[in-house]
Amino acid sequence: MEEVDEQCIRILPHKLVLQKKELALQWLIGSPFLSPLTIASTLKCIHHLSPPESISPDFTKEAEELRTLLLKGFYIVGALVVGNSNVDEHASQAIDAARKLNQILSHGENTEKKLLIGAVADINSADIHFFVSQSENDTSLDSVSSVVYENNPEKYIWERGCLLRCELPISMPLYIPLDSPSDVEKAYEQATESVISKLRDPQAVYVVEQVNKNTSEDPCPVILRGSQMDFQINLSKFRHLNDASQNADGMSLPCANFCSKSKTECTMFSLQNADIIQVSVLLNSSAKSEKSSAPVVEYFPDKTRLLVVNLKTEVLCYAAKFLPLTCAVSMLIIPGLVDQLNLMKNAILPSLSKQLPQLVPYHFCPPGFLHPITVLYELTYGETEMKQVELRKALHLRLGLPFDRPVLRIASALDFSGRKENLPQKGSFLLKDVHIGIPSSGVSGGHMSLVQGSYVYHHYLQEGFNDSGWGCAYRSLQTIISWFRLQHYTSIDVPSHRQIQEALVEIGDKDDSFIGSREWIGAIELSFVLDKLLGVSCKIINVRSGAELPEKCRELAAHFENQGTPIMIGGGVLAYTLLGVDYNEASGDCGFLILDPHYTGSDEVKKIVSGGWCGWKKAVDSKGKNFFLHDKFYNLLLPQRPNMV
Repeated sequence: MEEVDEQCIRILPHKLVLQKKELALQWLIGSPFLSPLTIASTLKCIHHLSPPESISPDFTKEAEELRTLLLKGFYIVGALVVGNSNVDEHASQAIDAARKLNQILSHGENTEKKLLIGAVADINSADIHFFVSQSENDTSLDSVSSVVYENNPEKYIWERGCLLRCELPISMPLYIPLDSPSDVEKAYEQATESVISKLRDPQAVYVVEQVNKNTSEDPCPVILRGSQMDFQINLSKFRHLNDASQNADGMSLPCANFCSKSKTECTMFSLQNADIIQVSVLLNSSAKSEKSSAPVVEYFPDKTRLLVVNLKTEVLCYAAKFLPLTCAVSMLIIPGLVDQLNLMKNAILPSLSKQLPQLVPYHFCPPGFLHPITVLYELTYGETEMKQVELRKALHLRLGLPFDRPVLRIASALDFSGRKENLPQKGSFLLKDVHIGIPSSGVSGGHMSLVQGSYVYHHYLQEGFNDSGWGCAYRSLQTIISWFRLQHYTSIDVPSHRQIQEALVEIGDKDDSFIGSREWIGAIELSFVLDKLLGVSCKIINVRSGAELPEKCRELAAHFENQGTPIMIGGGVLAYTLLGVDYNEASGDCGFLILDPHYTGSDEVKKIVSGGWCGWKKAVDSKGKNFFLHDKFYNLLLPQRPNMV
């Protein structure tokens, strides 16, 4: 193989090889808006016609799933084989597989001259060998030794590009003759084709506007018309364009017109503050037409059934900021909507005569990924239904994600609903993680074991509700549920006191009179509510006296190391939230990191910490005072982290 020095592979993901336990094939993802040999991410091939050791992908299944996952603006730039010493053979197989998959994904478009990367990762070492194929007709591969791992990959992607988003609800009425029920599939296919043709209609109107409006100087929305679109243009035409060349050609406004101009060298580039452009699709049925037309009346016989198929389509696309808006809409947004409609059609067709599936697109940016992906979920029976669990497991396998964290649950989905007006989300004014930066525990030689992840501090009198004197356990429960929310184990809102009471009544633990009362609850009731609302199981530790709590420090430390959830401590009429322990196993000395729900002041961290409402407590302080009462028994509620995806 010939050594080529002038070519350079640029690698953006922090982890290129997803696993090295066995022979595997990974797709390498790039973008026409990045330099030609740039790898932006990687996805594992999970569908094979034969055992993986033969590297024989099921291209049909792979293409169908990748067409959903990959945003328009990203595409396959190659493949990587995790293999043995057969480097040359595996490199050729990788490039052949990438080229075949590209041909399917591009709907038959000519991909012969597309530059492709073939990579081989040695299963027994850290070595990765890179090769490039110039075109399908090349009989030899070029070895590439120049490889650059980008220091700031987020900046590389988001300084150059932006996101375009289009949400389009669609309602398709189908009139089905009762004497010919089999016509329903044909009617649905025709209705889908009709919608697709309207998206490309010259009378269609596309409204383009900036999502994050900050000043009065932000650009006004722009109206584009279907007659301006060129649906045959190739993205490769724009690969090497820049702002200057685009303006010289007199082309339309670029995406940069709707991107922030205030970013500086100090700006933190990431998906969270990426520029987002909203595109809305409208049909201008009142426009003048050169063709004469007349009103049309359709007659349907009496024996006809009306079936309405309601769809929610939502696409995200990645575009270079220099890309003209007309090209962004015609080459990214509309093809994205068309693909999503066809994917929904394929999923719905087998169920047209039964219950229609509830298909909803969600966008995620999993850990380790620099750009979003799109997933189509079927939510008729909720996201805990077994088919949805299996789908998420398959996605975790493809994306190289752990199998004990809910990274792709709905609660983890990107939320664009409040970004347009920069609206605050519910509970956004409550404090999070108030223990960070507090003074040390005073335990000499101890080992700190702390809550893993974020939580919200809930305490007396918050949000205008007076629960002083009776609501401490409710507040501790709210803090615990906030942890499960922020770790994306659930998408339910943190329940109010009344909703907690209603849950206990629903399961038969309390009478109806309990709702609206000021009755205390304890660890047992909290465990019932967590099981009812979240499906979370709990372990309960009982101690006969507060004096025995230090004896449980080793067990509590193990909980924080392995489970990482906040703990509720209930004793007598008081309840606290435990966020960690500092334990010296040799001396037995132990500190308890207490978050106190009895606080009634304003949500100011300095005031909370200085007042001791969040801080380290000893079972017996320096003045000989007992924090945990010796004449009271205590129950400790230890919520267990679900092992789930």
